[in-house]
Amino acid sequence: MKKILVPTDFSENAWNALCYALYLFREEECTFYLLNTYTPAISNSRFMAASMENGILTNTAHQCSNKGLETLLEKVEQQLPNPKHRFETLSSFSLLVDEVVSSISTYGIDLVVTGTKGASGMEEVFMGSNTVRIIKAVKECPVLAIPAGFDYVKPSEIAFATDFNRFYTKSELAPMLELAKSFRSVIRIVHVQYEIKALTEMQQFNLDMLRKYLKEVEHYVHTVSEVTSVSKTLELFSEELDIHLLAMLNYQHSYVERLTREPIVKRMAFHTKNPLLVIPELGMKLSNKSRMGESSVTAMG
Repeated sequence: MKKILVPTDFSENAWNALCYALYLFREEECTFYLLNTYTPAISNSRFMAASMENGILTNTAHQCSNKGLETLLEKVEQQLPNPKHRFETLSSFSLLVDEVVSSISTYGIDLVVTGTKGASGMEEVFMGSNTVRIIKAVKECPVLAIPAGFDYVKPSEIAFATDFNRFYTKSELAPMLELAKSFRSVIRIVHVQYEIKALTEMQQFNLDMLRKYLKEVEHYVHTVSEVTSVSKTLELFSEELDIHLLAMLNYQHSYVERLTREPIVKRMAFHTKNPLLVIPELGMKLSNKSRMGESSVTAMG
């Protein structure tokens, strides 16, 4: 049974992300863990310490959190009932990112689904920062970020952004492959270059292995010139080809790392029109060279 963690602050944006997850996995047996964290905001540290000691603020916030989760469950049962889905609620006096990481380990979470807000000044920066922090902090499972106001669309067109500079294992690609097989999706491998030039021998090998892994699904390779930034280029590519889901692997020097460092993304905070699936690397210690040797044997077999 798939285990999915959905952080919520009871906003419309969080509800939208939950609805997307419920639709996406409506044919699968799933347990959804609905997480709400709370930290009473008090500017005077001495007053906060005294209040927390008496338990007044903490108890009130905890009651509001639990009540919000109960109301959320009722809403799900009324609007999106599904006998294949079960739910657990998690209420915690903690920072959101810390609790997300802890819950993944505690409950064996397979996927985190979170919402991102559209551009709206400082509120966007705050919510966007949380999304970026979750993506950076989560190392054990994929994170699926759903843009504000995005209505569910079957992901029949998936873009996988890569520069071919890293060897991907089949296990790392499994979350994307699983979705592609479930929805008979087309995977469009998109390579963004500052200037179009031939692939190096290493890049070509990594592309060949990638295509080998994707042999069971329809896929194409697209090389595009960078426009202003990687984020803008991927946005334009997604619009042109009517992409429904953008997938990336998160590792050192990856597109994800570049996206989180681009000034425009720091302001927009992953403000994309499509869901973004970020897959963490498995942390294997093999060098790319040794992987090539092992993979060549596998390919020949």
